[in-house]
Amino acid sequence: MSTSNKAVLLLADGTVFKGSSIGAKGTISGEIAFNTGMTGYQEVFTDPSYVGQLLVMTNAHIGNYGVHSREIESSKIMVSGIVIKKFSQGFSRTSAHESLQDLLERENKVGIADVDTRALVRHIRSKGAMNAIISSEIEDLDALKNLLAQTPDMNGLELSSQVATKEVYDVLPENGSATKRVALLDFGVKQNIIRCLTDRGCKVRVFPLDATLDEIEAFKPDGYMLSNGPGDPSAMPYSIQLVRDIVNLNRPVFGICLGHQILGLSQGLTTAKMFNGHRGINHPVMNLVTGKGEITSQNHGFVITRESIDHQEVVEITHVHLNDQTVAGIALKNKPVFSVQYHPEASAGPHDSRYLFDQFVASLN
Repeated sequence: MSTSNKAVLLLADGTVFKGSSIGAKGTISGEIAFNTGMTGYQEVFTDPSYVGQLLVMTNAHIGNYGVHSREIESSKIMVSGIVIKKFSQGFSRTSAHESLQDLLERENKVGIADVDTRALVRHIRSKGAMNAIISSEIEDLDALKNLLAQTPDMNGLELSSQVATKEVYDVLPENGSATKRVALLDFGVKQNIIRCLTDRGCKVRVFPLDATLDEIEAFKPDGYMLSNGPGDPSAMPYSIQLVRDIVNLNRPVFGICLGHQILGLSQGLTTAKMFNGHRGINHPVMNLVTGKGEITSQNHGFVITRESIDHQEVVEITHVHLNDQTVAGIALKNKPVFSVQYHPEASAGPHDSRYLFDQFVASLN
């Protein structure tokens, strides 16, 4: 056991990065991924879609503006561990409530700093997504390799049940007056998705993963929101069938990220694990309907396959990712149902895609 400030990052292919311990002392493993956002680290760390992942932040300075209670997407830090280059123990923003170090310690989250993140990201980009382990207490690499070997692969891994609500709850607009009713299926929802709906006059009832169609219909919703979340969508057969039943009601449906993937699976499409995923707030997307480009926030390691869409006539591709031409949005040709792979509710920014909430709310009867 080590009592020093040293930490080590070991990748599944045997590559080792050494650095300094940040956050709590400990050992944590998961799939390693990288996020290219220049700001919004607190929103990123509290995004439930990051459960099970060790996150590399490509921005050089993390922690420099502290943390604030309003800049959260869930009740706690969801990312399993963090890897950064330069870590700020202090912070410059006077409105911040505490330092990132204090928050990491309080929530028992392990991290490593002083890592050459440029070299690390280049390695992940060339080798693809893989599991890794961070430790600030174990120095024996053989012992870490044994622990890492026990880490489950993200393929086939269901994680939404770890972060989704267990109870039904309602959220109203701030003025208490709602003109529309939206049933939200919580697969690991970011709070700003709910805010974007309540800001547009919707009463949102949030349902857990095991909700039945009868329970949802008792709310008499005008439309349905399928939230983001972590893990492999193909490992969620109950949710896929539930969404299929909802789509068959011929009412408006809007899916985001994991909700988008589950919607696709419910319509006979297939999903695949990406080589290293899309994570950041600077991803270019083309809206094929309007011909306009959008800068988007993204966080996903799975994607709907274009080939599965090509072999049917009901689903159309509405958005594509301009970096690699992957499917970024779909719509059903015969129903008021659409979804996107990215995050139009992005906070902090960009806000190019907020129109999708306007589009959804306008479709509610």
